[in-house]
Amino acid sequence: MARHENLLLLSSSSWLLLLLLLFGVVLTCAVGAPFNVTHLAFHEGYSHLFGEGNLVRSPDGKSVRLLLDRYTGSGFISSDLYQYGFFSAAIKLPADYSAGVVVAFYTSNGDVFEKTHDELDFEFLGNIRGKQWRIQTNVYGNGSTSRGREERYTLWFDPTEEFHQYSILWTAKNIIFYVDDVPIREVVRSEAMGGDYPAKPMSLYATIWDASNWATNGGKYKVNYKYAPFVSEFTNLVLQGCTVDPIQQLPAATCSEKRSALEAADYAAITPARRAAMRKFRQRYMYYSYCYDLLRYPVPPPECVIIPSEKQRFKDSGRLKFGGHHRRHSKHRNHVSEGSSSEYQSDA
Repeated sequence: MARHENLLLLSSSSWLLLLLLLFGVVLTCAVGAPFNVTHLAFHEGYSHLFGEGNLVRSPDGKSVRLLLDRYTGSGFISSDLYQYGFFSAAIKLPADYSAGVVVAFYTSNGDVFEKTHDELDFEFLGNIRGKQWRIQTNVYGNGSTSRGREERYTLWFDPTEEFHQYSILWTAKNIIFYVDDVPIREVVRSEAMGGDYPAKPMSLYATIWDASNWATNGGKYKVNYKYAPFVSEFTNLVLQGCTVDPIQQLPAATCSEKRSALEAADYAAITPARRAAMRKFRQRYMYYSYCYDLLRYPVPPPECVIIPSEKQRFKDSGRLKFGGHHRRHSKHRNHVSEGSSSEYQSDA
């Protein structure tokens, strides 16, 4: 009886930590890897960035959980800088009320090039209970933060119920953002982009943090720490590309071979079937694009490919017109079948 009484004296935060440690090795739903890539254990390619005690590794070292509580968020960083690469992780987002919370998976060199940094972002924006998470992608080159290239989307599944793979391909020729095996965005390098195309070595980051001032309805809804800690989970970690000396900023001797392998990989090609899947995704789930934001950019930036059938769905503000095809998933749907990207395969 005394043993039970002692257990009852554990605080709620202690119980949570105990559960995280006991079940850290168990993934609620392991997502199948969409590409033939090697998964790393955390210690093989990453380091703790911030949030002492809020980064919890699984016993086998292959998964990690990032927590946000009222004291701090948390994050990790790749151990190396990369000059082009493929960066991927299976991620599961916090459930329930998550307004004001941002989970980010991105590449950046802001700590090295403070005024001329490059960045490629997946940002997951939390929401109030009953409303879905949203995704934002962004591209910065050479410190072009005043020329943001944001796009925003919803998803065809609930990202809090299962793991899904999110990937960024970055080459000297193009950038592709993937959700599972569906390409959702491509930026093709053009001469007109100049330094706005990210080209300097970057590290990979994953973070969870409080963005109450902007993340949900422009800051209308804040983080409510009654629901803390907010837990994001990462597994199927992938780092592929050319590592760079952090001091001299020089690529490794094998870079030429690695870049060739990167550009020849399966994920580097948008096949006709993938192109059709991307078009279908963007028709159904993209609800903001800077390319159609004529109030912000009367002349669209040079990398924008204006698709008439896509453009007609958006206002001059770049936001979806009322009555468009922006659809919400239902809590009552079968998310296992929804999570399959087969919904987006070409009819051919």
